[in-house]
Amino acid sequence: MATALSPRLVAGANRLQDVFLDPGERDLLIDWDAVTEGIVASFRQSIGTGLDDQRSIDLVGQLSLASPRFRHLWGRHDIGGRNGTVMRLRHPLLGELRLNREKLIVGEAQNLTMAIYHADPGTEDAGKLALLTSSTATTTQDTAASSRR
Repeated sequence: MATALSPRLVAGANRLQDVFLDPGERDLLIDWDAVTEGIVASFRQSIGTGLDDQRSIDLVGQLSLASPRFRHLWGRHDIGGRNGTVMRLRHPLLGELRLNREKLIVGEAQNLTMAIYHADPGTEDAGKLALLTSSTATTTQDTAASSRR
């Protein structure tokens, strides 16, 4: 379902890299400036004082070189939480979607987060999300049926 919202929302992908380096993701995120502020502040909070982690150092270096926006935001030293927010997406098939996004830390694993996107019940956005869910389920079932043949 996540990849139906954005092809870049897949296991193993790096959200920071996608948001700052992929033009398709920038096009998807209507409030890109606000999203980038929040994602950098949240990343800074998630690494806390562990600034000697080589993966974090490499990621910050890569993004600082490749993205002036990231470099600017990283230099501000903002720290933010993983609180819920409204995400406005410009979906290529459904147009504008207004979804609530909640981020939850999974169990005791402080570095594992689950993001949940949902629409307010009874809204046009809920209908669009249901349509997307239905088309995704149909495509998944068709793919599974084809692989069994």
